Amino acid sequence: MAEVVSGLASPIVQLGESLWIPVKRGLSYMIHYKKNIQSLKLQVGKLEAMKNGYQEIVRAVQMNGEDVKPEIQVWLQDANKAIADATQLNNEAEEAAKNCITGNLRWRYSLGKKVMKKKVALNKLQEEGKFESISVPVMRPIEIESTMSTNGFQAFAATRQTMDQVMKALKDDKVTVIGVYGMGGVGKTTMVKNVGVQACKDGLFDHVIMAVFTQNPNLMKIQGQLSDMLGLKLQEETELGRACRLRNRILRAKRTLIILDDIWNTLLDLISIGIPNHTELQGCNSKVLLTTRRLNVCHAMESHVKIPLNILSEGDSWNLFVKKAGRSFESPAFNNIARKVARECAGLPIALIAVARALGDKDIDEWKEAARQLEMSRPANLEDEGDVLRCIKLSYDYLKGEDAKSCFLLCSLFPEDGKIPIQDLFNYWFGNGLFRDGKTLEEARARAHSVIKYLKASSLLLDGERKEYVRMHDVIRDMAISIAYSEQGHEFLVKAGWELEDWPNDVDEGCSAISLKSNCICKLPEELVCPRLRILLIDDNLKLQKISEAFFRSLNALRVLDLSSTCISSLPSSLNLLTNLQTLHLDSCWSLKDISVLRELTKLEILSLKDSRFEELPKEIGNLASLRLLDFAGNTMIQRVPSNVISRLSRLEELYMQGSFGNFGSRIEGAGEETNVGFEELTCLSYLSNLTVQIHSAECIPENVVFHPNWEKFYILIKSQTIPLHKVEYYDFSTSYGSRILALDTTINNLPSWFNSAVTERAKKIVYKECRGLINIIEEYAIEKLHELMSLHVESCHQIRSLMNYTATNLVLNKLVFKNLEELCVSNMNELKELCVGDLPDGSLGNLTLLEVKKCHAFANALLQSNLLEKLESLEVLIVDGMKSLEYVFQSDGLKPEQTVMGKCREMKLEDLPALRNIWNGPAQHATFHNLKILTVAWCMKLKNIFTADMSRCLSQLEELWLSECDCLETIIGPSEGTLSSKIILPQLNYLSFQCLPRLKSFYSGASTDVECPSMEHLYVHYCPEYLISTSDFNSRKEVQVNADQQVLFGPRKIKASYSMTRETPTLIDDGYAWKNCGQDEIPGSDHPRIYYRCIHKFNNDCQATKEVQKFRDDPPMYETTYFGIHTCRAHPNYI
Repeated sequence: MAEVVSGLASPIVQLGESLWIPVKRGLSYMIHYKKNIQSLKLQVGKLEAMKNGYQEIVRAVQMNGEDVKPEIQVWLQDANKAIADATQLNNEAEEAAKNCITGNLRWRYSLGKKVMKKKVALNKLQEEGKFESISVPVMRPIEIESTMSTNGFQAFAATRQTMDQVMKALKDDKVTVIGVYGMGGVGKTTMVKNVGVQACKDGLFDHVIMAVFTQNPNLMKIQGQLSDMLGLKLQEETELGRACRLRNRILRAKRTLIILDDIWNTLLDLISIGIPNHTELQGCNSKVLLTTRRLNVCHAMESHVKIPLNILSEGDSWNLFVKKAGRSFESPAFNNIARKVARECAGLPIALIAVARALGDKDIDEWKEAARQLEMSRPANLEDEGDVLRCIKLSYDYLKGEDAKSCFLLCSLFPEDGKIPIQDLFNYWFGNGLFRDGKTLEEARARAHSVIKYLKASSLLLDGERKEYVRMHDVIRDMAISIAYSEQGHEFLVKAGWELEDWPNDVDEGCSAISLKSNCICKLPEELVCPRLRILLIDDNLKLQKISEAFFRSLNALRVLDLSSTCISSLPSSLNLLTNLQTLHLDSCWSLKDISVLRELTKLEILSLKDSRFEELPKEIGNLASLRLLDFAGNTMIQRVPSNVISRLSRLEELYMQGSFGNFGSRIEGAGEETNVGFEELTCLSYLSNLTVQIHSAECIPENVVFHPNWEKFYILIKSQTIPLHKVEYYDFSTSYGSRILALDTTINNLPSWFNSAVTERAKKIVYKECRGLINIIEEYAIEKLHELMSLHVESCHQIRSLMNYTATNLVLNKLVFKNLEELCVSNMNELKELCVGDLPDGSLGNLTLLEVKKCHAFANALLQSNLLEKLESLEVLIVDGMKSLEYVFQSDGLKPEQTVMGKCREMKLEDLPALRNIWNGPAQHATFHNLKILTVAWCMKLKNIFTADMSRCLSQLEELWLSECDCLETIIGPSEGTLSSKIILPQLNYLSFQCLPRLKSFYSGASTDVECPSMEHLYVHYCPEYLISTSDFNSRKEVQVNADQQVLFGPRKIKASYSMTRETPTLIDDGYAWKNCGQDEIPGSDHPRIYYRCIHKFNNDCQATKEVQKFRDDPPMYETTYFGIHTCRAHPNYI
């Protein structure tokens, strides 16, 4: 019977379960309909963000001249329809709520069923929309300010007149090509750069791009300059193909100002470059602004408006001349002579500046002689550049010393308008026999830098984009080449950057220097006969693959040879005949594998092999007994450096191996018992003063050495993993920090005593990174090895809980701790909870000016407790970033009533501190921010105010306040703990930026009349819905410019220039913003690409926010997201 019942029960249960499932689903439709509607809204928001992102990708693809995949177009259509349907459902629900019919169960069931179906459809669309194969290689456009610096621009009457005419022409819809012509050195380039910046600020153009021409322009490089500034990557191999892509991009970009500077050729066809024609330019609201020295070029380019840039008036010329001379001319006689000299400069700024600086410190007799020389050298029939050239010649003649003159002339060997690497300059100069009176290379280099400084002061050289480079104005370069060609003993042939494909036919046997840099030469003559040739520069000829065996046979006088960045696979045997060669560059010769032929160059003193690809440093290099500098940094392929090679270079002074070989003392595979160079060999080089090297393990350093080295400058990295050159810790031997750096992954105790004496004790900067066994930095200091330290970086040392634990050490410290330290940077320390435990001796950290703490998430209370705070009497810059649990920055409990702190701090940056409750905790009378000038606070989600009223009274020097993304911030200055009622005055506050502060209600919690900011000029407010903008609240004596959402103005600086933030997360950050994927880069040493995004509102709302995302670990996964800039788009996102 039981079996029968059991047999009947089983199907009944199954039937009941099958009936219950749809009933349960129907009940869910009715019961959870509100929750489902809210969920549907969320899904619509996500899908809409995806759709907007892909629409921007489509726009980017089309802007880049590429086709859009059909599946994306189909997906976008489906997404639009799904969003519209879901929006209609939401509207139905809202209408039903208004009409009070939501209690109808039948209606609930019907709507709930539709909502669930639509949710499933939206989810499916989101899954289908993950087009992982799409990665549009769009480069980010270059900001105009970064390429068109106009620092020091002074608009004289002639300049203002021309600028006004150009600006008027830019506003004329009928004009598309504007030509500006004027003499060389009159200031055309500087003027049009300033026009570009001004036109962009005035809203005339969305993009300003610029290319610099030369007398022998390379059209493909010019196309590259323009495309880079547009964010376009040209991959076509022909000029025609690149021109088509560039033209299409300009047409799509619209409102583009194209500046073409220094055009010489009347036959130049702008369309062949990729510049649209007149009708097309009108259609896309774009214009061309060109500069040239000659009016006929303007005619040839069919300029609709031709505007001269005239020389300066006599009055403006005199004012500029006096300013650059740096002196007054009191006596009438001296004044007359000076004015006569100024008049000879013919109103040309470049000539006025050069002559004024050349004569500035001379007496009246030398001024008279200069006036006579200028007058005597005046040609009867001047061409347009005659005046400027003879004035520059005078400036050259007045250079002190033949070394300065020779150095100046050698600068002309580099391509026109190109950057000139100072290190290459020095190597050429020294190889050519200059600066030989010093005992060491370092002394010679110091003299070379003095000469460079002198040439800059004489206005014959200009600063480069970075301090490692200098530049030379093209007019001055022309003069230098002219001098070198005509003066006996020089006779230069310079055709650098001419895009030559063949060896020039006009090489004279009497040449002393030949520069064919940056050409396309693919074949050299069988033999070059130039018995007086001292310098030969053929570098950056990528098509050059072979040099004939006899090529160098007749070049016995050659002292400097540069073959870098060529594709030669072998060196000819005749190279050994260059017995007087002093400097040889073979950098970036990736096809060159064997350099053993260099063995006979016994007089060679400088050998540069940077970024090479050979696998072995040949034994024959040891024969170069005169070698003083050897550089093979960045050669990641090198595996073998046999012993007794480097040690035979007994005169070696500088050895650069960073990012290269590091496996010291290891056995060479396939060579029996032979081993690689041991580190002790480097200590035997008695002249060695500069050393950069990577050591794979501290075990490679011998316990004892015979000779203790005296390395004056060093960068030594102890790290098991080979670090590519571009990721090596930056060093700069010209700075105090950069001259002696030790980076290590172990503790000082594990290093031999001789090494600590030679390196550790003398290091100016130490970087502890992923250091095993490091628990307390005080224990490292207690060994008495770090007293000279000026900069300390501690990164990813996860065993440290307290950085400086003064109570834990067993050693008694009677001396100050880190008394010379100026910079302390701590980052990515997972277990770090405190910076300092215990009381350091008075005076410790007394010179610390910079403190930076990032990504130390275990900090839960205050970063700077009173015991450390009172020691930081010299702190000027404080940066705190990415501390997830930090509640306070400063904790003043424990300070004596009369103590004050932070009196010298001038800049403070607090970013990504989501748990921060207050900046200051404890009695506020201790805070004296009397020198604080700049304060940035961003992504501090719990912060309700920045200062209390009593704290704000010490902000007498505050100039800039940048606040963004602080969701709970209600007021800038909150109420005081006391009863102070006097006015708050911020006398220097000039710039305020409020970005995405949804709860901000007021600047001060008291009455607006209680705040005075007499210097306030700029107020930028974006998405602060509860903040009522009123410039009168600040009681400023100046007119306040307001950048509100409805009126986007150009403020004094770009917002993104002052804001960046990096976050590490186990998943990709869903931050609620809509981003556009704009390309990716392969990162050396990483298995994952770095992906670039920008806000989709870049074009319609000029949002400047961008981010970079890179996966840096697979198991468990970790992503690094770096944000640049702040969202300035109008619609604040709903955070998901």
